[in-house]
Amino acid sequence: MISAGDFRNGVTFEMDGKVMQVIEFQHVKPGKGAAFVRTKMKNVITGAVVETSFNPTDKFEPAYVERKDMEYSYNDGDLYYFMDMETYELVPIDAHILDNSFKFVKENMNCKIMSFKGNVFGVEAPNFVELEITDTDPGFKGDTATNVLKPATVETGAEVKVPLFINVGDRIKIDTRTGEYIERAKG
Repeated sequence: MISAGDFRNGVTFEMDGKVMQVIEFQHVKPGKGAAFVRTKMKNVITGAVVETSFNPTDKFEPAYVERKDMEYSYNDGDLYYFMDMETYELVPIDAHILDNSFKFVKENMNCKIMSFKGNVFGVEAPNFVELEITDTDPGFKGDTATNVLKPATVETGAEVKVPLFINVGDRIKIDTRTGEYIERAKG
């Protein structure tokens, strides 16, 4: 059991059948009355953020969220298959669990699969990926205006805004969390 007085940032616990993670906490000792713990916490499955106060002696079951590296293999309709690198077992994951950053993931890339008690609730794409441009308007000689972007399609089919000097066949680095172009890939 974990008590509210032991809360620290990142601690996960079960509350009312939900898995919560402490984002911020503050121990408050008012001049009058009992001390309490003001907590900002996130439901790790739904992403909802809640602010609540607890008595420091309130007790909760610790929740162990498993984060495992798996390799994205392929998709078949609404199911995306990931291979466990230790057992070589294929794990099917429904498309509704994948977030927006997954559009930058191509086959054979490693992702973090998050599960609680064997139920997968999230897939984390790598923070940065290198992808090849498959379609974009050509850059013209003299197009040197700074901070001007044009749309480009990468090999996964996702669209990204890139500088005018990027052409079809170029490899670029993308931040999957924001979907933004970072730089032209080296090599």
